[in-house]
Amino acid sequence: MTESSLTDTSDMIGLHRVFRDAGANGPALIREAADQARTDLVASYLTNVLCLLKSHHEGEDELVTPRLASRADEDEVAAITRIASQHEPVVDLIEHANAALAAWQAAPTEQTASAAVAAVEGLTAELTPHLDEEEQTVLPIAARHMTQSEWGELPGHGMRTFTGDKLWLILGLIREQMTAEQIDRMDANMPPPVKQMWDGVGRASFEDFVSQLRS
Repeated sequence: MTESSLTDTSDMIGLHRVFRDAGANGPALIREAADQARTDLVASYLTNVLCLLKSHHEGEDELVTPRLASRADEDEVAAITRIASQHEPVVDLIEHANAALAAWQAAPTEQTASAAVAAVEGLTAELTPHLDEEEQTVLPIAARHMTQSEWGELPGHGMRTFTGDKLWLILGLIREQMTAEQIDRMDANMPPPVKQMWDGVGRASFEDFVSQLRS
């Protein structure tokens, strides 16, 4: 297969940056939250990213791993299966982090903040090497064995299965990491109601939220 015929899977690297940023910045955001309003803002950001992570892994399990397992070489399939199995411990850590963030938001104390920080850091420690392996190993295999149309099913799946309360936040965080071409491809595969939401109130809501978060 020539390089020009490879499927472009690089948008997943941008998506992974959303998770990497939350893992890197989350602990400081938690520690520095000085009042309930700031606590609510930070907790909302982190829990929505965790919901995205969960739906992202579900999309890979449904749309990527089975296809690669049936098409790739034996050695590649072994690597794909091993890396996909890393999702299971991450699920438990997501649930633990969500519980810790909820407890902190309900009663922001030094103790609950420390527990939330520890939960986010524990998840990040498990997740980071998994993301590294996906980018180094899975994406090149997917580029050879999946079509661009098949790869393009992932964003729509993620939006349909996302369980957070701020889809516009997730869309904005992802789009920040994308090239113009990737954004065009995302828009083409976005469910029409979601695209209408983003073009309507979504973009402004995102910009207002992140301006507060990053101030």
